[in-house]
Amino acid sequence: MSHRITTAILGVCVQLSLVVPDVLLAATEDLGKGFLHHGVATPISNHRGTVAAADGQGRNIVLSWLMDHRGCYELLLIDVEAGKAEEYPIPFPSGGDCPYASILSTGNKFYTHFNSYFTEFDPAKRAFTFFQKTAPQMAMSMTEDDNGVIWSATYPASGVVSFNPKTQELKDYGHVYAQNWAQYPRSIAADDAGWIYFGDGSTAGQIIILDPITGKATPVAPDDQRDHGYGVVYRRNDGKVYGTPFTETKDKWYVFHKGEATLIGAHAQTDAKPIITSHQGLFHQNFPDGRRMKDLDLVERVLIVEDPKAGTSQTIKFDYKSEGAHIMGVATAPDGTICGGTAFPMRFFCYNPKTDSWINRASYGQWNTVGRQGDRFYAGGYGGGFLLEWDPAKPWVATESGKPECNPLFLAQSAPTINRPHKLLTHPDGRTLVVAGTPGYGLTGGGLMFWDRETKQSVILTDKEVIPDQSTVSLVALPNGKLLGGTTTHPGTGGEQKVKEAEMYIMDMASKKIEWRQVVFPGAGEYTDMRSGAKGLIFGFTNGKRFFVFDPVQKKVVHEQATDAEFGPTAYQQGPRVLLADPKTGNMYALFSGCIARIDQESFKIVKVADSPVPINYGGDVLEGRIYFASGSHVYSFKIPD
Repeated sequence: MSHRITTAILGVCVQLSLVVPDVLLAATEDLGKGFLHHGVATPISNHRGTVAAADGQGRNIVLSWLMDHRGCYELLLIDVEAGKAEEYPIPFPSGGDCPYASILSTGNKFYTHFNSYFTEFDPAKRAFTFFQKTAPQMAMSMTEDDNGVIWSATYPASGVVSFNPKTQELKDYGHVYAQNWAQYPRSIAADDAGWIYFGDGSTAGQIIILDPITGKATPVAPDDQRDHGYGVVYRRNDGKVYGTPFTETKDKWYVFHKGEATLIGAHAQTDAKPIITSHQGLFHQNFPDGRRMKDLDLVERVLIVEDPKAGTSQTIKFDYKSEGAHIMGVATAPDGTICGGTAFPMRFFCYNPKTDSWINRASYGQWNTVGRQGDRFYAGGYGGGFLLEWDPAKPWVATESGKPECNPLFLAQSAPTINRPHKLLTHPDGRTLVVAGTPGYGLTGGGLMFWDRETKQSVILTDKEVIPDQSTVSLVALPNGKLLGGTTTHPGTGGEQKVKEAEMYIMDMASKKIEWRQVVFPGAGEYTDMRSGAKGLIFGFTNGKRFFVFDPVQKKVVHEQATDAEFGPTAYQQGPRVLLADPKTGNMYALFSGCIARIDQESFKIVKVADSPVPINYGGDVLEGRIYFASGSHVYSFKIPD
């Protein structure tokens, strides 16, 4: 792909140049009662589908769905001839959701479907001309049939919707195919007879045939012949649809027509009917008059349009409103700054309390989990379950796998065993790092990745070597080379949950063997966070609402209490950082959604320290007597009382 969008597409970040960005002043705001607001970490939005098009007068325009931490909040329209941008707020609540598919129709209308709303934007009228609520939730694929009717197939339960632009009639077929896992219908196509076919996944691939008249849905592959992956369909110019229920199987392609499926064996995907549609990374570059969109840069706010015939290029500077990308978590770096990552777009940020200033850069992927060990800062990230090492004392060099001169340095990755890290343990031995989390799409049970800083080698354990069909999300170091882990029953994204109760376990680091495991809290689905405290005890939360103290020597709970009624749920993110310790005093604190509390490590009593003026979404670290946390796209801190 020759284009460049300086945001994140499908979790893969497009790197910027190696030039160190200017330091931006934060202008910290005092909110009173010990709270400070330090500003937005990444004041940039992310595109979720972009097309080159024309308006009603034939003028070239660019249309781009924009999202920030609130979800998709507007459609950005850039008038190439006028050289200016216009913003059209979404006419329905985003609900934190955003487009995962969109389509520019042959009738020159731009469609998407998210947060259970199907919507139409008319470039000729420069207005949203239709929106209507549907069965949940968002389109994973969209297409147009030969009569100009727009179709969408939706996550998480194979919903199907059709919309006739001529009559403005929307037909909601509801959820047409039941499974016990969240479904990703990532492709949909219509044959020349009007029958609909969509490919489903990812726990087990499938193709569904839909009769547009009756709404009857028929699966193609028998359940006992399905495999992990996605079904794929596409429309050819011969009027028929071709597809396979299994992306990894080359000899099980079908041809579909008028609701009938015929197995044809191996098949080369060719002669596809041109339809301007794709997933959230849709980037249609060609304007109707032959000019071409080369680059849409949402970071620098620049659009570049080329004229291939004339050999000329036009640069348009524009602006747009953004409340910034949502923060994945914050932690203290060795240079005395507060650092972390955002998504979407995938960016690194660094706040310096001494100078009250920010640095923001493109990052390698999504930094789910962050933490310090000695003079280095580490990130465990999505996708691929990668591990990065950053040395703040050296110049920043954009990360590339396999290049030792990069800083942050790419160390290892653990996909599909771990795709979405939830815990990064920077072990107190000063040399071991452990990444834990959930597995790849459609899979169940995540493992552990150990990294040795001295040998520079990784060891990956699957869930079968830890706790089968579960994933580790909390982890603490115990004496004598042991680890205490807490699991979640949640599968990888779109996977099938196979067990009901999470467990705790003790592992020997040298042998990598489980020495003890138990369902300590019946009914608990997740050990949200755990931290070592006084007298060798472990403090933690289950399901974000039950506090416990665990004695790892006796292997018993010595205290537990429900906390949600008094304090509300804990802060939560893919790498939660709910429990924090002041390195100077040893005092332990907990971040709840609405307040900050101190935990008495002798009596186990939880005492509210302060109500927060903003929701506490993501943790958290302590630096120089202040607790830092994130809310949406903003970073805040609270002065710990003397």
